[in-house]
Amino acid sequence: MKKKITKVVSQWILRILLIMFSFFILYPVFWNIISSFKTNTEFLTNQLAWPKGLAWDNYVRAFQKANVGDYFFNSLFIVVASTFFLLIFVIPTSYVLARFRFFGSRVIESLFMTCVFIQAAYIMVPLYVQMNRLHMTDSLWSLSLVYAILNFPFSIFLLSGYMRSIPKSYGEAAYIDGCSNWGILLKIIIPLVKSGIATVTMLSAMGFWNEYPLALVLIRTSAKKTLPVGLAHLYQVQRRATDFGALFAALVIVLIPTIIIYLVGQKSLLKGIGAGGIKE
Repeated sequence: MKKKITKVVSQWILRILLIMFSFFILYPVFWNIISSFKTNTEFLTNQLAWPKGLAWDNYVRAFQKANVGDYFFNSLFIVVASTFFLLIFVIPTSYVLARFRFFGSRVIESLFMTCVFIQAAYIMVPLYVQMNRLHMTDSLWSLSLVYAILNFPFSIFLLSGYMRSIPKSYGEAAYIDGCSNWGILLKIIIPLVKSGIATVTMLSAMGFWNEYPLALVLIRTSAKKTLPVGLAHLYQVQRRATDFGALFAALVIVLIPTIIIYLVGQKSLLKGIGAGGIKE
């Protein structure tokens, strides 16, 4: 009886802590959404009060006057292009490193694992010099390629873990039936690791969407700015113009794609590493 009571009390303490933690995380988001519907007068009068009405013109000003619409589509283009480049290269590379052993394979794998700890800020100067010499600065395509390449190590590390969990007998049986290595990858491995691919896609897409330093350094033209860089500029402009409604509306616009991605793919994101070996 005593153990049962202790277990119930522990469960309730854990639930209360999780509720408190969720409140601290969600309150700024909720306050941001509420503030996006306030007029500037309401915001300056009482920042914590509820809006008297829904000031939808804040979103109109954010799109039209603050160019958030252009920034939004630039970031959307980069996310799609970067994710495409990433998956095209990472899936075959992960398959080779996970399923085959050849001279230098362990060295290559160790090199990728080492690069996981190298952040873009550490190589910003040599990266810019190299991109400038190749005339690849101020280009959304080039920025997308850089994003994809910098995300190779972590994506390969994660995806190869899924592929190693698949029994080798699957590929051996297909090989006996006359299937090539590319056929095994496309027809067997990829369907079995679709949860892993979804996880890599989601984590990478959210990282591409929110990336700021590289976009700030490699993009010079105002019309090509991504949403994080555009918002930083918008913050400076709107703060002086005291147009806080448009600023918070722009921040809500940034949140929407990330929330949609998570809601759509949360099932795949929360699956374990070993789930890739089980065909659903």
